[in-house]
Amino acid sequence: MTFARSLTRMVLLLGVLMIPLSVKAASINAADWQSYRAAFLDASGRIIDTGNNGISHSEGQGYGMWLAVLADDQANFELIWSFTKTELLVRDDGLAAWKWDPQSTPHVSDINNATDGDILIAQALALAARQWGRQDLADAGRAIAKAVLDKAVVERGGRTLLLPAASGFADNDRPDGPVVNPSYYIFEAFPLLNELSPSPLWGKLVADGLVAINGFAFGPRKLPADWVSVRTKPRPADGFAQEFGYNSVRIPLYLVRGAAGSPDLYTRMAAGMSLEDGNIATFDLKSGAAKDVLSDAGYRIMAALLACKASKKPIPQELRTYASTLYYPSTLHLLALSFVAQANQECL
Repeated sequence: MTFARSLTRMVLLLGVLMIPLSVKAASINAADWQSYRAAFLDASGRIIDTGNNGISHSEGQGYGMWLAVLADDQANFELIWSFTKTELLVRDDGLAAWKWDPQSTPHVSDINNATDGDILIAQALALAARQWGRQDLADAGRAIAKAVLDKAVVERGGRTLLLPAASGFADNDRPDGPVVNPSYYIFEAFPLLNELSPSPLWGKLVADGLVAINGFAFGPRKLPADWVSVRTKPRPADGFAQEFGYNSVRIPLYLVRGAAGSPDLYTRMAAGMSLEDGNIATFDLKSGAAKDVLSDAGYRIMAALLACKASKKPIPQELRTYASTLYYPSTLHLLALSFVAQANQECL
């Protein structure tokens, strides 16, 4: 490792770990949270992915728990957490099965984990434990954080990598392995998980994850791929669409919420993911051509967050009002609005 890269890692690590970790209660508008619950939370405590055949998954449960903390809603947090631990925490390694399908018997139709879902759940437990003084939630989060370290974090060639799942993505699992998903790097979560289960690996994930995302600039639009082989020189992974897709759309949220990255990175990503009409899109990385135009406010606010943090450009007025649409953009929208409400009034 060069001296320059070592210095970069040290600066990035120190910068991120100095982020205030406190959470202000009710940074989500009560009416917005009620609208979200009515659209996506059922009586059993599962978050319904309305854009994906009504399934539930560890990601959605983690997001739901996180949003409940931000809304200071302990009762619905408990409801979502109860479903999560009963229905998804059924593996023998402490991680959550990622997919729960109401049309399948058994309902867990894929027992593999999704590491971003595990991180979101553990982060929400850590925040809830702090906000409501709950040692039982801290203990549950600690167990998941430790399992993530044990099963999904690897060191290879001087880099610390976050594998997307415990199986299927490592060196020995596929010819182009290891493969990473850059949208799984939830930068604000890693310091919290380090409080639960201390390890230098969390800080290395912050530093190396940011270095990786800076370097994942593929095709004419200089955007990351959803799935990236890092076996040698990073490239879009085999067997996946070579695209800046629905996974990667949320990378800006994690960057700005985690105070990770630079104005140059924010500006490059905002330009790369945006169309001239103000919408954003998924893109074919080889040609740079738009695939799906994403006009929902929950998608468009991703580029607006980058523009605000890069150059203090206010978020457009029409993106400041929440309305439930589909699960995924609605979730991103509420998390973005919460971020602005907590500490970023310059974006308004």
